[in-house]
Amino acid sequence: MDDRGDERAPGRHDDGPDGQRDERPDGQRDERRDERRDGQRHVGARTPRREDARLLTGRARYVGNVRLPGTAHAVVVRSPIAHGRLTRCDPKDVWTVEGVLDVIIPADAEGMRLPCVTLGLGQLQTSYPVLDEAIRYVGQPLALVVARTPEAAADAARLVDLDFEELPAVVGVERALADGAPLLHPDWGTNVVTDSVLGDPDCEEAVAGAEHVVELAFSIGRASPHPIEPRGVVASFTDGELTIRTSTQAPHHVRDHAAEALGLTHDRVRVVTGDAGGGFGGKEHLYPDEALVCLAATRLGVPVAWTESPGDRLVATLPARAAVHRARLALDGTGRFVALHADVVGDLGAHPSNVGISPFAVTAVTLPGPYRFDRAGARLRGVVTTTTPTGSYRGFGQPEATFTRERLIDEAARRLGIDPVELRLRNLLGPDELPCTTRTWQPYDSGDYPRALRVLRDLVRPVSRDDGRRRGIGFSCHVESTGLGPSMEMKAMGMLAGGFETAVLRMEPDASVVVASGVAGIGQGIETALAQLAADRVGVELDRVRVVLGDTAVTPYSSIGSIASRSLAVGGGALIQAAARLREKILAIAAHRLEAAPGDLEIAGAAVRVKGDPRASLTLREIATSAWRGWDLPEGASPGLEERATYDPSSSTYAYGAHAAAVAVDPETGAVEVEGYWVVNDAGVMVNPAIVEGQLRGAVAQGIGMALTEEIVYTGDGQPVTDYLLPTTREVPGIHVVTLETASPVTPGGMKGVGEAGTIGPPAAIGNAVAAALPEIADRVTRTPLTPETVWRLLRNAGAQPG
Repeated sequence: MDDRGDERAPGRHDDGPDGQRDERPDGQRDERRDERRDGQRHVGARTPRREDARLLTGRARYVGNVRLPGTAHAVVVRSPIAHGRLTRCDPKDVWTVEGVLDVIIPADAEGMRLPCVTLGLGQLQTSYPVLDEAIRYVGQPLALVVARTPEAAADAARLVDLDFEELPAVVGVERALADGAPLLHPDWGTNVVTDSVLGDPDCEEAVAGAEHVVELAFSIGRASPHPIEPRGVVASFTDGELTIRTSTQAPHHVRDHAAEALGLTHDRVRVVTGDAGGGFGGKEHLYPDEALVCLAATRLGVPVAWTESPGDRLVATLPARAAVHRARLALDGTGRFVALHADVVGDLGAHPSNVGISPFAVTAVTLPGPYRFDRAGARLRGVVTTTTPTGSYRGFGQPEATFTRERLIDEAARRLGIDPVELRLRNLLGPDELPCTTRTWQPYDSGDYPRALRVLRDLVRPVSRDDGRRRGIGFSCHVESTGLGPSMEMKAMGMLAGGFETAVLRMEPDASVVVASGVAGIGQGIETALAQLAADRVGVELDRVRVVLGDTAVTPYSSIGSIASRSLAVGGGALIQAAARLREKILAIAAHRLEAAPGDLEIAGAAVRVKGDPRASLTLREIATSAWRGWDLPEGASPGLEERATYDPSSSTYAYGAHAAAVAVDPETGAVEVEGYWVVNDAGVMVNPAIVEGQLRGAVAQGIGMALTEEIVYTGDGQPVTDYLLPTTREVPGIHVVTLETASPVTPGGMKGVGEAGTIGPPAAIGNAVAAALPEIADRVTRTPLTPETVWRLLRNAGAQPG
């Protein structure tokens, strides 16, 4: 589950009257869904999400709903220029506004810094200031004003007297790399943060010696996470303890960084998140503006609330994706893939963010996808520009890699006169070749990649309509790294975090069960899925299980939280281990009291009974009550029924999928409509197929946005253009989903992640479909998004002269 993935998507469904798709690849209904693995009743069931009851009835626990007595309100003052130096920040006029309580300027936050959690090779900057007089992007925080009402705070913020020494803006990686470009960090002597080579060192030689080489330059547009709930904080400071109520994907992450920035011990900071209304990667860390709100609360001793305004979101919440790839695919005379190489230049924005260059590194190492290559490699550079720092977004570098690779494959098929599906099937790794390690060190675990593509090919139905538009169908395949870990590998990658998760499982004296986990609920359904796992693994009814998430005071430590499609794969793995221990203890107590061997007992119907003799039994309540009283326990057993397990995976898991899109392109306007979309996905064992399918549909909608409409654009002087077009139900067609299941050999329970899967394939599938519809510009379909203007200009420049 992701964790950068969250809410379900809008869109029309073509999945039958019950709104569900539950088929075998041959199109017949899969009766296995009505069976339960190893007698399990809940895992594999389409259990309604328990979160939805409160979300749909106005009882959701969003930060905006928090009401504390005496709460003050904060407004962030942001830079109106892209590059320069703050020469004056005078707050004296602010105090003329009635109700102002505090003003924080750079001098008040001196020494407050936030860490770069992931460090690239050669990265000089390992942290960044909360407030800085050196200005490197429009929207950079310069001050914070706090007042008794939101209106007073907003009025007062406009009175902060600012003056600047302005410098030239640097927009785009090409400008930043050019000779004589203004330096954002003059002490570095360069705008390049890191420059490294990954994969096979002789990859470029293999490309040069191949019979066929396809080379294209790709541009990936800057996209923004856009959760339904904006970022927000309510911070309160009482008796020396700071409580931060915030919408976050990583509560412990926020706690640790807030404590360090404010000089508090970790035990004096508590972070609480309720129903985070989406995250998509944009809420996986503490932001400078959020740290300032916490500082204000400690200074004033009253609760301080702040919510990101719609006008600030595009300049304040970290965007992602922005990159340029120059990539080459080499093939022999038979169409066999020989080598793949890319020069990846990532736009880091003003400075390395919490994740630094890691999304672009993921692009580089996931370039080979599900195919076999003799050689694969990349040159990886991260470049700073005078734009908002870039960070995480659902898919984390993998949609970009897939777009580049799959467009190269389709262009190779076009030039060689080979069907693009056939070319892929020739080169896909087969199930007999797994597990294997790719040329860029990814340890693929299990699956049947060719099967997914063959199933997809049989699903696709072309649209035929005589309306003057040109039509095409495009395919894409991917392998997705999910379930981030293990901890020591993360250390080796430069990540200042661990990859383990811990679950605490307790059966109360009345035999109800409480699950506490460090992962966070961000709309992905993890509360329901963990309850299903616990119910089956312990042997209780689902309504007897409660799941506690999102409170650092009562949940076990998770240094990284719900990101990287890991909540269920890693958090669920820990829960399964804890449940096995709890079940073992329950059976041991029952065996002692019933004078039977534990292996002769079973848990059924809220009781433990001797197999074949239901009269010889004890209710779970009887066992739990006696355990918590310390009565009649086996020798050496401790009172109580509570188990704690920590799972640090031996490896990431690797889900995979194949996508297809049918598009219609208006040659007069360049407008692209997605008329049909098909997904075949394998995320291992599905705890709840309905949640899996909802995750896929929601992520596909976001992928369609990346492909066609979403981009943050900057003018030459570094000013963002604030029009940002999210896909609506008009742009999202019915999405036909078929799921396969290949259990993970790594994770207890066999689950792999799925939260990000749907975002990875759409840009490539849609790009390939547009290229198929417009063969005269096929080799120039190399950027996202493919807006009407982009397509129209490509056609015009190709001599088609539309309109």
